[in-house]
Amino acid sequence: MTSLRAWMPYALVALILIVIKVDWLPFQDWVARTEVAVSSLFGTDIEISSVILDIPGMTLIAVSIICIWLHQLSFIQYWSAVKTSFKTVSGAIIALLFSVPLVQVFINTDVNLSGLESMPLTMANWLANFTGDLYPLFAPIVGALGAFVAGSNTVSNMMFSLFQFGVADELMMSPLIIVALQAVGGAAGNLICVHNVVAASAAAGISGKEGTFIRRMMIPLAYYLLFAGGLGMIAIHGSGIGTAILGVVALFIIAMIIIGQKKKQELDGLHYNKVNTFHQ
Repeated sequence: MTSLRAWMPYALVALILIVIKVDWLPFQDWVARTEVAVSSLFGTDIEISSVILDIPGMTLIAVSIICIWLHQLSFIQYWSAVKTSFKTVSGAIIALLFSVPLVQVFINTDVNLSGLESMPLTMANWLANFTGDLYPLFAPIVGALGAFVAGSNTVSNMMFSLFQFGVADELMMSPLIIVALQAVGGAAGNLICVHNVVAASAAAGISGKEGTFIRRMMIPLAYYLLFAGGLGMIAIHGSGIGTAILGVVALFIIAMIIIGQKKKQELDGLHYNKVNTFHQ
């Protein structure tokens, strides 16, 4: 198989995902007609809807079928690939089946007889009151928390963007910058998002190591959030503590690079000694 043919499925996925979003093409209307909606879920005011053909998984399935012709596969070969893929992700299916509904319950906890706000907004509201003028440093953390719990930067923004805007307005800060920090934090939160970690671990064949993976990703996540928060502090308050935070982050990164190089040299030396011992 040529490299071009091997890369074609990925190119098709990207192309389809873009084409169905372009306004002046007819595909967007076709996709919209596949919407399925349910109102008054379990007797509540919650409404849910899904556009079937707009689900990325449907695009992946469609491209996989195209690959039967593209890669000249027999039905037996295609079915074997389907079984192998299903076996790979089967370990993640159970976790995802339970985590997705729990996320929806978490998001919609504002539907209660006491008139209380939802759990995410209550948590973020406490953080805003606690931090005050330092809030730009914590705004990305709120976004990361939303992505970690909800499993998506998009859902994180849906949960917290309005709240971030309100907090910025209350603290007399630029809503544009605070909401931007929310989006940056949401993107960073994908590093430790349970959905992503479970799915990626299953795809890589390392299921059962999700806890270790999340703990190790906390280090780059901390760098990411501190760096974004430092930039936010500079943008809101000017130089000072924001510059100091960026300096600390830079020192941490330099220290980690030095430690990593030292460890690499130690491993290389150990490997060299083993090779010499083997030859002797």
